[in-house]
Amino acid sequence: MSLRLIISLSIILSASLNLGAQSYPPKISSDSVHTYKSVEGHNLKIWVFNSTISSKTNASAPAMLFFFGGGWHSGSPTQFVKYCELLSERGMVGIVADYRVKSRHGVQAKTCVEDALDALRYITENATILGIDPMRIGVGGGSAGGHLAASLGTIHASDPAAPKVMALFNPATVLAPIAEDLSDAPLGEFEKINARYQANERHLRARIGLEPVELSPFHHVASNSPPTIIFHGTNDKTVPYESAKLFASQLRKNGVFVDLKTYEGAGHGFFNREPYFSQTSGELDEFLLNLGWLK
Repeated sequence: MSLRLIISLSIILSASLNLGAQSYPPKISSDSVHTYKSVEGHNLKIWVFNSTISSKTNASAPAMLFFFGGGWHSGSPTQFVKYCELLSERGMVGIVADYRVKSRHGVQAKTCVEDALDALRYITENATILGIDPMRIGVGGGSAGGHLAASLGTIHASDPAAPKVMALFNPATVLAPIAEDLSDAPLGEFEKINARYQANERHLRARIGLEPVELSPFHHVASNSPPTIIFHGTNDKTVPYESAKLFASQLRKNGVFVDLKTYEGAGHGFFNREPYFSQTSGELDEFLLNLGWLK
């Protein structure tokens, strides 16, 4: 009988205790602020950090759009400001986006993904104004924000605005049962995850607003998913490291380049503090350099 995996929503939501701690509304000092979407009385914004190199030459620059974590429940766009500042200094445009979450707007996770896609579409459609190369726009995010980024590169990989790169920090990528024959990962990895988590399909379905498989990036990986870098700690109690290995395996199985960066002993949300920030930002820089997005 096929072994099955369901990541419990209650575990994922516990991430909001750590990743959702940033202040809101955010106070961000950036080069420009734009409203990418007005819905139900809410103006959803992006904060843009211009390339310090391209701005001098009037050339279009590659860009990375980041989504904060917080279990689809809370969080702040401030989470990825430091990454944007570094990318700006390296010749890229860094962007952080706000999106609706449960604690502030009463929405389900499917709405978070809808907002993320609309932010990406806005940036693509306004690339010239923003000084961005529309053919080199990537997405990134942590935890639930990593889920949004991964969803754009898998579930929405055929959208005209689909990202060309994914940078995922302890992302939630497996939200539905996995049959053993859907992945070439070792059997023990299924057993390890199943031993740590209890099935909670009904709760998850209510929280995301769809059948779990519809919002599970793992189940939508295809050959048109973009090159990906994943940062994950082996001691992550919120989104297990094994799920990152499964997602990476599925990408490779479909011929997609993926670089899984393993951080021994690191827990959830490790990436935004030292010494990890310097390490992850350096590895992201190298990844983008190898793709030709940085010089």
